[in-house]
Amino acid sequence: MTVLGLAQLAAQSAVDTVPCREFDADLWFAEEQASTDRAQALCRQCPLQAACLSEALTRQEPCGVWGGELFERGQIVAAHKPKGRPRKDAEEVAARATARLAQRLAEVQAALEEERPELAEQLSDAVLEIVGAA
Repeated sequence: MTVLGLAQLAAQSAVDTVPCREFDADLWFAEEQASTDRAQALCRQCPLQAACLSEALTRQEPCGVWGGELFERGQIVAAHKPKGRPRKDAEEVAARATARLAQRLAEVQAALEEERPELAEQLSDAVLEIVGAA
């Protein structure tokens, strides 16, 4: 299913409001963490969240918020990387972010197991890689 297919599904369903059609599209591709957080919160209320996330994983979306998750370079990431000099506690912050990402990927995997078992398996492998690298 393509992005167009998701839009057509939203139009055909009994869904009156789909956040990505109701709000400015730039919100889902913003650089600011606050905007990304807002887009993710809106996505989590969307009835098409699982389908959107599944298709974004299949397409390896290069960027943006899809199905409530932030994508960069085709992968789900915990947050935007800040610009500028690294923090003094960068390693600690990175470890916490990695743990949060691994937890979220496990949650997404569980949600996808019924609908898309092949993607759930890929996520399982990703979680093992993340946990092993941390």
